[in-house]
Amino acid sequence: MSALAYEQLLREAFRTEEDAARYLKEPDTSAYAAFEHASQTDLAFRFERVRLGVAMSLMKLLAELGDHDESRRVLDVLHRALRARTVADIDNTITRDAKAFERLYTNLYVNEEGGLLLQLFEMTLDADSKQRMDEVIAEALALLPELDFSHHNEDEDEE
Repeated sequence: MSALAYEQLLREAFRTEEDAARYLKEPDTSAYAAFEHASQTDLAFRFERVRLGVAMSLMKLLAELGDHDESRRVLDVLHRALRARTVADIDNTITRDAKAFERLYTNLYVNEEGGLLLQLFEMTLDADSKQRMDEVIAEALALLPELDFSHHNEDEDEE
């Protein structure tokens, strides 16, 4: 996989200029390229930034798919973690807001598409190599055309 696939996933998840401006800055959009060129000492941190970008994308898609507040809360935690400067800071941010992740699965009803996004999210959190993260990105990109966001259009038509 490549930085292009990572960037495509970000663009698909954060479609509007408003979303992109809110959640993504230049270091975020180029996190995969930075990971590919990272020194051995910086590799773990760069990998975590890629993981956060993929996880944020999946939560954004889940939030839009089902208008799901808990996934928005997790997205916000991941976004705060993306601002961290070290792996330890990322871990501290995630740990501090661990309840958001617990609530994500409480009383959660999702359709099949939402279930697939949650599986990909879990795979993202479990990924421990570039190859595994590339597989998650590829699966997410393959799933995108199958996602049905038509409820947004129906809501807009009713207004």
